Amino acid sequence: MQLTRHITPDSLMSLEAYTKYRKANKPAIIAHRKLRSVTLGEHINLQFESETTIRYQIQEMLRIEKVFEEEGILQEIEAYAPLVPDGSNWKATMMIEYTDVNERKRELARLIGVEDHMFVEVEGQPRVYAIADEDLDRENDEKTSAVHFVRFELTPAMCAAVKAGGAVKLGCDHTNYPAHITIAAETLASLAGDLR
Repeated sequence: MQLTRHITPDSLMSLEAYTKYRKANKPAIIAHRKLRSVTLGEHINLQFESETTIRYQIQEMLRIEKVFEEEGILQEIEAYAPLVPDGSNWKATMMIEYTDVNERKRELARLIGVEDHMFVEVEGQPRVYAIADEDLDRENDEKTSAVHFVRFELTPAMCAAVKAGGAVKLGCDHTNYPAHITIAAETLASLAGDLR
């Protein structure tokens, strides 16, 4: 899978080529995804996306749906490419995870607005709150969604601090879900690669 910083139909593999690539590279892709996954508290997981994770997602959707016509390929790119970081931000799929159905229903009602309370704090810099669900609203008056898409927009000073090895805290200050964690060094090294 060749990274080009711009996903186009021509930069994706054919279904046949991807099938061969997938067999040889799936463990490495899964390890990359795991490295970029941060659990906050017991029930929120942020999967920080990259060009690698999004290319994999697009190729998987094309494979599963057996899409090989340009219109279908363009639809998948349009759906997922906005999740690739732009060089000054981190983008993540935020999942609220409760295994018990009744508990999940209750907690999603208690966590309305939680996506707007997610933040990153680069050492020595002010907090940056997530910009959530830019594609469409994912909650209503009764509950929030179990999945949100969030973007953390960093200033040049924050980017420089991360690249220089500054620690980064991920947190949430929602009344019903106060939590924070320092992002592990290996994960942060991968995230630093997203920044210019």
